[in-house]
Amino acid sequence: MTPRAEIAVIGGTGLYQLAGLENVTEVMPQTPFGPPSDAIVVGTLDSKRIAFLPRHGKGHRYGPMQIPARANIFA
Repeated sequence: MTPRAEIAVIGGTGLYQLAGLENVTEVMPQTPFGPPSDAIVVGTLDSKRIAFLPRHGKGHRYGPMQIPARANIFA
């Protein structure tokens, strides 16, 4: 079963880890638009399920014009 989240964040550079995030798992969904920029990190923060996706990918792999925006939003 795919982990679900109540809150989703697509973040920029420097937000690769959220302080206090517990019960963390990573998911790499496939979308009709190809893969998202990176794995989605899903965890619990203050009793809320949070999903985080680094917009440029870990290590800033994608430049501004290379970000798979449609895949990121769909994921």
